[in-house]
Amino acid sequence: MCGICGFVSRRGITAEELGRMNDTMYHRGPNDSGVEIYPMSDGYQVGMAQRRLSIMDLSALGHQPMSSPDQRITVVFNGEIYNFQELKEELREYPFQSSCDTEVILAAYLKWGISCVEHLNGMFAIALYDRKDETMYLIRDRIGKKPLYYWLSGQELVFASELKPIICCPGFEEQIDRRVLSRYLFQQYINAPESIYENVYKLEPGAVLRFHKGEVENWKYWDIRKVYAREIQNPVKDYQEAKEGLKELLRKAVSERMIADVPLGSFLSGGYDSSLITAIAQEQAQEPVKTFSIGFHEEKYNEAGYARAVAQYLGTKHTEMYIDEKDMFDLVESIPKYYDEPFADSSEIATMMVSALARKDVTVALSGDGGDEFFCGYNIYERVAQAQKLDKLGGLVHGICSLPGLKQAGLENRLPFKVRIVAGNRNPECKTQLGSDNYLVKAANMVGTLPAGKEALPIRYLVESGYPADNWQIRRMLVDMDTYLPGDILCKVDRASMKYSLESRSPILDQRVMEYSFRIPHEFKYAGGDKKHILKDIAYDYIPKELLDRPKVGFGVPLDKWLRGPLREKLSDYCSVDYLRRQQVFDPAYTSELVSGYLRTGDAGPATGANYSKIVWSFFVFQQWYETYERKNAE
Repeated sequence: MCGICGFVSRRGITAEELGRMNDTMYHRGPNDSGVEIYPMSDGYQVGMAQRRLSIMDLSALGHQPMSSPDQRITVVFNGEIYNFQELKEELREYPFQSSCDTEVILAAYLKWGISCVEHLNGMFAIALYDRKDETMYLIRDRIGKKPLYYWLSGQELVFASELKPIICCPGFEEQIDRRVLSRYLFQQYINAPESIYENVYKLEPGAVLRFHKGEVENWKYWDIRKVYAREIQNPVKDYQEAKEGLKELLRKAVSERMIADVPLGSFLSGGYDSSLITAIAQEQAQEPVKTFSIGFHEEKYNEAGYARAVAQYLGTKHTEMYIDEKDMFDLVESIPKYYDEPFADSSEIATMMVSALARKDVTVALSGDGGDEFFCGYNIYERVAQAQKLDKLGGLVHGICSLPGLKQAGLENRLPFKVRIVAGNRNPECKTQLGSDNYLVKAANMVGTLPAGKEALPIRYLVESGYPADNWQIRRMLVDMDTYLPGDILCKVDRASMKYSLESRSPILDQRVMEYSFRIPHEFKYAGGDKKHILKDIAYDYIPKELLDRPKVGFGVPLDKWLRGPLREKLSDYCSVDYLRRQQVFDPAYTSELVSGYLRTGDAGPATGANYSKIVWSFFVFQQWYETYERKNAE
């Protein structure tokens, strides 16, 4: 696990400047660093740098940048190639010098060219420079576990695992991309390929970027829509066969992720996904697996006892830490430093805390990420199923309300809230993304009018007609795999864990598990209203049902209490008309009135303040980020 950065440029960026860029990611790789610059033709230079968190082959042989023996290829790499040992067998003709997985990338490229990425199973962000044709490749793993940003400036390219090195790069000018802001306020994260800055992008999951002297080509080698369409042609129709097949793939995925030359443990919440992954890890371990969980003093939120019971049953070496609201609140100010761009999923705070706890004992932690998206676990999927059943009726109601006279009377706006949602849900590109348009309107109005020639991104993802699924649950799961999972969940875990130099590994997001999940009929995942049915069934093979089968409590950060309590004064400053006018990001009058009204009465229009606390929290997090990275522009 590491941080990487570099450039292809004519501007004469020095090794010292590249070193400073690299060192902004010290937390991602405190064990080693490498900085190298290579000449190209036509006045170009290539810079490649890495900060290393040593996981495999702790010796100097794992140092990066790493080059092939003939010096044709140089690579910097963040992540893990889990099938590297199998690939080494297939690539025996290469003169391997180390036991780390980085060298396998060099060997694979020399044999297969850029199509080598199709042979790699893992989580990775790779920058690979081929001197033969003076081409730089940027490569990101299939589901977007590892981040990779790039800045295109004229005929130059700058890349990095985080935004900090790009911000630090000589010549970079921070121009906020206001097109993304209304979507950010609503979604609470910025999805690839966009970033918070103009001309800076996130490489999309499953994508390759080819850069040759100013010419850019970008393509996907693994696309969820295409992979899903392919895999459903070969369904596993027998339930027992599907269960055993999935179980065996999970066992293999966990086994590969337990290979490390440093201490390894597992996050354990006591829920199905983390408990299953921990159980499989304990089954394969030679000694008790170290497990970690967070507890809350508020009894109605506290699930630590469930995690403890699972740990005791499995025989793990369990560590738990109880936290309170103040412990979480104390981390609020550190959010922008480690997330680089506005990111307002408040569960990042608890993720930071469990990562800090685990890092005291281990360098690698297994997690259960991906179980909800690939096996139908979120509550929204139940609501989506209900909405599909009512869709025709909703269309009829919408049609009646659109009749002359009834439309002028605003009949649809007077319908009960749930009826109004179903009736108004007429756009085929976002049928499964249910919700009130009030939030969309307010988010758009807060940003206001954009400069001529610029248009705000749609707040919802207008993509659904491209998914080959008539079942709305399946379609929404695919939308989440493409957006919410990489843009929110995996970003959250990556930044929270790397804040403490901790590597997080997710067996459910193994390529073979993901692709096999598409072959499993949906009724095996959502069986008679039982979400994640097949995954739960596998978990029961390891852990008694009574230890797992309970309503999920969860713990939400008390946003409304914080925003109108200890953060009130700072939020008031952020929403003052004078501040917003100087900032020139949000519409001053509208935004000030909305946020001030929320603080004053808890209202932000026709609904209660608690309903709007998420949008106001997104606004607060943006302003906190702005103070951290853009202070000079506000002065």
